[in-house]
Amino acid sequence: MTQLLPMMMYCFVMSITPGPNNLMLTASGANFGYRLTLPQVLGCVMGNVALTLIACNGLGQLFVAFPVAQVVLRTGGALYLVWLAWKLAQSRMGDAQALRPLTFLEGVMFQAFNPKSWIRAITLASVFMPAGANPLTAGLAISLIGAVIGFPCISAWALFGVAMRGVLSDPRRQRVFNVAMAAALVVLAIDILR
Repeated sequence: MTQLLPMMMYCFVMSITPGPNNLMLTASGANFGYRLTLPQVLGCVMGNVALTLIACNGLGQLFVAFPVAQVVLRTGGALYLVWLAWKLAQSRMGDAQALRPLTFLEGVMFQAFNPKSWIRAITLASVFMPAGANPLTAGLAISLIGAVIGFPCISAWALFGVAMRGVLSDPRRQRVFNVAMAAALVVLAIDILR
């Protein structure tokens, strides 16, 4: 119980700060609105629940034992972010062919390539899981607490994007926004590769 507040603060900080999920959710909210972005939000949350359960049940140790697995994950995640940035930079508001919001399943699957999500999951498993606890039970509890805290945090990013829709009704401003968000994703991809 003494670890509950620090764990909740950690989940809050990891969920509310910029990262691949939050940048993509902001862009999706701005381009498609919250209703169409909600499946992606829920997918991100459930993907993080799955990663945390996996990390709490020992897979996080794989990265410690085989650092090359982390390099592969990092490279794949960075390349995916660059591809998303390219698609985003080409899109116009409501242009579903150049860019569409990620589906629930794509949101879940993206977490496997999201280094920030892995860092979050491995830290939760290694720092906040009680010693001697049943990994499945403790992992489920930690995952659900993370989901309850994460959902409103990442929703805030999508809603920020929605709030930007009025400002972005001018195609030039919307283009600048999409290019800026794409550039932020590229910078994040480069940072991930360091």
